[in-house]
Amino acid sequence: MSKKFPIGFIGHGSPMNIVSENSYTKSIYNMGEKLPIPKAIMVITAHWLTDGYTYVSCSENPDLIYDFYGFPEELYKIQYNCSGYPEIEHLLKDTGIVCNNNVGLDHGVWSILKHMYPKADIPVAALSIDMSKPVEYHFQLGEKIKHLRENDVLVLGSGNVVHNLFKADVANMESEPYDWAIEFDKEVVQCLKDRRFSSLIDYGKERSLSIPTKDHYLLLLYILGMAEENDDLEIIYEGIQNKSISMLSFLFK
Repeated sequence: MSKKFPIGFIGHGSPMNIVSENSYTKSIYNMGEKLPIPKAIMVITAHWLTDGYTYVSCSENPDLIYDFYGFPEELYKIQYNCSGYPEIEHLLKDTGIVCNNNVGLDHGVWSILKHMYPKADIPVAALSIDMSKPVEYHFQLGEKIKHLRENDVLVLGSGNVVHNLFKADVANMESEPYDWAIEFDKEVVQCLKDRRFSSLIDYGKERSLSIPTKDHYLLLLYILGMAEENDDLEIIYEGIQNKSISMLSFLFK
């Protein structure tokens, strides 16, 4: 049996990061070259929200979904011509996850992979978030799918631990961050370092300035559920964009 694969959480933030060169995009660019070569990548995405079931994409040739509006035309011309990974259905049997052959890859998936794996030479699947389930469910499902790490699948969560679009300065990535956004981001990092996962689960139950909606936060819990006690934590990036969007990115490996 091969060594357990790393798992990670990658902040994706504004779609403008797809075509921007900044400290965040530089931190994840070609990140895949520093990791073992996976058979496939599965991205748990904050932009595929479902009700009643958790789905995984099983298409052999998934289309890209440009699920953002009002951005420069160049963003809608971006291509990421990866193949799908239908074999993921077999790997996830008995987990309650349902195969979906028709869905494409939303920008929560391809926006980060465009930087991390620019050659698009690794098969990709996406996992939805069932918003009807309680917070603990998402951590527990992470525990159920941790065997993917032993099957050469790189699992990534793509969201933001602080994600408040209501208070964001959407026109300026470099705006001075809110104090509360910085403080919560640092608190999450400390919980990760201290392995205080129960605190991070509890944060997901709160409706606060940092988590006014849970969609971009819950996928963090899948990664925590997949983590092992002997994993090393590597912080890839810390920082806030647009005043209220955390770009925190890290690996357990």
